[in-house]
Amino acid sequence: RWARTDGGEAGLHPSNLHDNPYAVGAIDFTGDMPIILGPDGPSLGGFVCPAVIARDEQWKMGQMKPGDRVRFHPLARPADPVAGPVVQRVPEASSPILARRTDGPVQVVYRRQGDDNLLVEFGDMRLDIALRLRAHLLSQAVSDAKLPGLIDITPGIRSLQLHYDGTRLTRMRLLGLLDEIERALPAAEDVVVPSRIVHLPLSWDDPDAQLAMRKYQDLVRPNAPWCPSNIEFIRRINGLADEAAVKSVVFDASYLVLGLGDVYLGAPVATPVDPRHRLVTTKYNPARTWTPENAVGIGGAYMCIYGMEGPGGYQLFGRTIQMWNTWRPTPEFRPGTPWLLRFFDQVRFFPVSHAELTEARAAFPHGAYPVRIEETRFSYADYAADLARDAGEITAFKTRQQAAFEAERARWKAEGLDSFTADDGVFA
Repeated sequence: RWARTDGGEAGLHPSNLHDNPYAVGAIDFTGDMPIILGPDGPSLGGFVCPAVIARDEQWKMGQMKPGDRVRFHPLARPADPVAGPVVQRVPEASSPILARRTDGPVQVVYRRQGDDNLLVEFGDMRLDIALRLRAHLLSQAVSDAKLPGLIDITPGIRSLQLHYDGTRLTRMRLLGLLDEIERALPAAEDVVVPSRIVHLPLSWDDPDAQLAMRKYQDLVRPNAPWCPSNIEFIRRINGLADEAAVKSVVFDASYLVLGLGDVYLGAPVATPVDPRHRLVTTKYNPARTWTPENAVGIGGAYMCIYGMEGPGGYQLFGRTIQMWNTWRPTPEFRPGTPWLLRFFDQVRFFPVSHAELTEARAAFPHGAYPVRIEETRFSYADYAADLARDAGEITAFKTRQQAAFEAERARWKAEGLDSFTADDGVFA
């Protein structure tokens, strides 16, 4: 049973949250359907992960096969695993929260993520670009500090994950260092970061996106509220007049890239700079089993471009060109960085036909399709001034949107669509 009714701006289902980095072995609730994230899973995502499989037990993940039954048992963890975790059975798991800091500009919560990761969360659970900038500042400062034993740093929307080697850097030592570094950070409101405006072609309601919707309706959940058309669902849940209104918002928006690797291979998670362009949806429950490479969709208040063919949960509205180039450097893909986008890029779509996109997709990996990219910067002070100037219109937009959101949730409850069990599926 869920402790809340919805995920707010992260999505209608209570499992939806603002994207945060995932740990290998995390138990990820994609709506009402749990999955286990392996080493080939996404870097971050927008679903709640209440537990992580112990590091020395993760080999069992590779032994599972369809039809197996899985049971989880809580394990105690020492404060600072040295040579490796000590497995000890206990009646219940301890709290994942290791520490809090409440005397700074925003509250900071430090959470365990399994045996090898620490998740730093900033502020309240809401979409606030100032919190993303706070995570950016901490990421830069930690990287500059060159902490021994630090393996990887992954930012989320309002969080930062630190993957570390406990034999070289103890958890308590890491917490102490983070507290020192965090206290010295400048205010996020003063930050100006490099940015680029990246213009991408978009085939609206592309046939391959439509195919993904049909497969889901035919093979997974026929009665899902977002079937048969994701675009109609986006219209309805945001209180827009028609499909043309949805299309207008998407093509008018400038999507600020806040995370990379959301669904593999450099896939961006981005939100419109202007809150009046932030269409809010819920994610599929359960997830799709197939999504075409570079399909584009919205989940919560976030846009994502799928980096590869695979599962997914965002509400699809089109398709674009590649986000990842495995084979060669080109003017858009620098040597050693096969992903197209960078943090704080601003993505703007322009319309093309399916045939035009097919030609662009064939040419782009070979450097034969030029992408217009403009160098710029993102200033939080300028952004805050824009918010203040347009406050009345933003409030009116959110009020209408929230009313449609509540109406959709009430309809789900009345029709028994507010949760999913295996009995609701095609093969029940």
